[in-house]
Amino acid sequence: MATANPPTVYSQRELVDMLAIDDPKIRGVFLNGGIEHRHLTLPPVDAQGNFRSETQGELLRKHRHYGVRTGASAIRRCLDGIGKEPHEVDYLVAVTTTGFLTPGFSALLINELGLSPQTARLDVVGMGCNAGLNGLTAAAAWSTANPGRLAILVCSEACSAAYVYDGTMRTAVVNSLFGDGAAAVAISAGGSHTTAGRPAGFPTPRLLDMRSYMITHAVQAMRYDWDDDAGKFSFYLDKEVPYEVGAHVERVVDRLLDGAGLRRREIAHWIVHSGGKKVIDAVKINLGLTSHDLRHTVSVMRDYGNLSSGSFLFSYRRLLLEGRVAQGDHAVFMTMGPGSQIETALLRF
Repeated sequence: MATANPPTVYSQRELVDMLAIDDPKIRGVFLNGGIEHRHLTLPPVDAQGNFRSETQGELLRKHRHYGVRTGASAIRRCLDGIGKEPHEVDYLVAVTTTGFLTPGFSALLINELGLSPQTARLDVVGMGCNAGLNGLTAAAAWSTANPGRLAILVCSEACSAAYVYDGTMRTAVVNSLFGDGAAAVAISAGGSHTTAGRPAGFPTPRLLDMRSYMITHAVQAMRYDWDDDAGKFSFYLDKEVPYEVGAHVERVVDRLLDGAGLRRREIAHWIVHSGGKKVIDAVKINLGLTSHDLRHTVSVMRDYGNLSSGSFLFSYRRLLLEGRVAQGDHAVFMTMGPGSQIETALLRF
């Protein structure tokens, strides 16, 4: 697997100054959320050097340009890592939430990368931060039905294309949290793809099970609304999201582990979506995890912010680069997002 980001990166302190944020409460949201840097594509400036408000059309063009560019970069690096060429990809699952296009990223990436026109494809759009595992479900099912063939899952999010700057606390929370980036992972059921070209020291896990849980009474807690005044979509995060996730995370994780006859203490690696400081704390407390268990989740949030659907893959990459995974280790992947939804996956190395 591999990751990629746009070229421009900013510290949180740079951003509050560049955006001329004077409200001490909003400055606090930016500076006290456990995030130090984010890759972003900021709005263009006017003749006076001030950031200009972008139209929804401009934001969609930003979504397309950077989503395809960064997603393609992640896929190229992923294929290089296993010694494969673009024409060897048989199935492409493209995940995004930061804009809506028809045709979607899957078709645009096939053209951009020169994949075979016979490549099967799927777009997972609008499912939010949990969607990387929803895409993995589809890629794993296709791979199981097509053993020996190569599937690629790519999560590409240009969160800069989903911002509204109106000075309110509602939008400030979103604007302080999300960053731009893409992650791609190669998936195969059997065949040479699971062994050939694998980098030394990078064990390949086997996907054992996946479980979902929707918090139905909190269906409106994370959503896009149309802002008539701004003339664009505005993302909304309810302040109760961390508490809702914390209150329900045990039941989906325990159901996942019960199916394999495992207990939480037998899980060597926890790869949890970098959803925000309060969300991470809620997961940590309710599952009885340690700071060490969530070190990659926290460090990805610190260095990139919330990357939406691909965040958990950035954490997974850091786990691999750490070089501490042993054969036989179990790992849990966990994402959460609109629905409100918690997605989990159990893997064994």
